[in-house]
Amino acid sequence: MSSASIPAHQKELFGHPVGLYVLFFTEMWERFSYYGMRAILVLYLVTETKEINPGLGWSDGDALALYGWYTMMVYVMSVPGGYIADKFLGQKRSVLIGGVLLLIGHSTLAIEQMWAFYTGLVFIVLGVGMLKPNISTMVGGLYKQGDIRRDKGFTIFYIGINVGAFLSSLIVGYVGEVYGWHYGFGLAGIGMGLGLLQYVFGLKYLSQVGNFLGDTKDNQEVMKAPLTKVEKDRVIVLLISFLLVILFWGAFEQAGGLMNIYTMENTDRFLGNWQVPASWFQSINAMFIIFFGTSVALFWANRKLKGQWLSKLSYPLSLPVSTSLYKMIVGLIIMGIGFFFMTGATVQYEATGSSAMYWLVFAYLFHTIGELCLSPVALSFVTKLAPVKYASIMMGIYFAMTGFGSKLAGLLGEWSSSLGAFTIFTGIAVTCVGIGLIVLLIRPKLEALTHGVEDEEAVVS
Repeated sequence: MSSASIPAHQKELFGHPVGLYVLFFTEMWERFSYYGMRAILVLYLVTETKEINPGLGWSDGDALALYGWYTMMVYVMSVPGGYIADKFLGQKRSVLIGGVLLLIGHSTLAIEQMWAFYTGLVFIVLGVGMLKPNISTMVGGLYKQGDIRRDKGFTIFYIGINVGAFLSSLIVGYVGEVYGWHYGFGLAGIGMGLGLLQYVFGLKYLSQVGNFLGDTKDNQEVMKAPLTKVEKDRVIVLLISFLLVILFWGAFEQAGGLMNIYTMENTDRFLGNWQVPASWFQSINAMFIIFFGTSVALFWANRKLKGQWLSKLSYPLSLPVSTSLYKMIVGLIIMGIGFFFMTGATVQYEATGSSAMYWLVFAYLFHTIGELCLSPVALSFVTKLAPVKYASIMMGIYFAMTGFGSKLAGLLGEWSSSLGAFTIFTGIAVTCVGIGLIVLLIRPKLEALTHGVEDEEAVVS
């Protein structure tokens, strides 16, 4: 069959459906807008009004409180977003509506009025809630059950997220800090507009996924049928794994909050006579993901390829049954270790009055490796274990857990004003490593409840 006669939704590029790359670029531009705005949000809130580029002059505690509530609500709204998709619209139309809401939200933030600031945040919360769980569910829908390419597809998709995050932290961060905060917010809106356009033009490659099936007879029967014992057990595993997600993101989201403020106020950012913008450090995580994303995915994937040197290295670290949960636990532990570098930064600051930039670089490196072990794998894990009729809702709950983690991050940031950065950073490190090791001990019992969902993965042509 010639390539011209192959239906658009069946075409592949580099071994994956073309639809994956449509979703890749949609999410890339959406994350460009979101992380660009996130990179400057707290800095805008705490910058004094008397500065050349004035902000709102809020206290660190008030700024981190708003940051925590905002980032929590962004992801908590994924639950109703997933419900609306499952029950009324389908994922495809929900993503489109979410994109429109995000475009309105980011564009409104460019207006220098307090009503516009709060209105823009509300639209962004609603937009992410509609887009985020449903676009991830669509990625899983591109692959048949048991297709080992699913994890790799989510890793490719995840790299798209971080291409957007990397570029936005540099571009939006620089524009916001140097030319004006609202110019930065407006630039984030332009990015969302580009993402929305390419999604609309790429819909022909997504004709087989994300459609609303509620009116079909077969789907009505599936929706009405009670969950089986296997499905219930798998939901239990998902809910327990979500506790790891809350803890992970509660620690990780310090990047946009406490670590962001620490970078601006306590870090020696001078290279000669030039001072590195504080917001640029938000790009380090994304840069590392772009560099190491495929390497980490290859490390885990080669566990089954006997005889290769990478397999010999990785196989002892990845037990053969239900490795997704194992990867998530390892990711939490590695990310926790990264906070010991922030402990080192606070010790140096107390001794000398400033801390070196390399502490941040090493912390973000470990955070990145941990994120690559946990986050894309968790997305794939949800699509494997969630009952079909609750696919988007379970994805929404997953993102809601990241939202609760973000709120936890905000609370920890607020507590730093009384407890101190040393206590917060060290406490995060010890907690993540300790809980990770405890869950590692009970992992076999949890994996038994998945009923071998990952045992028969194979390459599906």
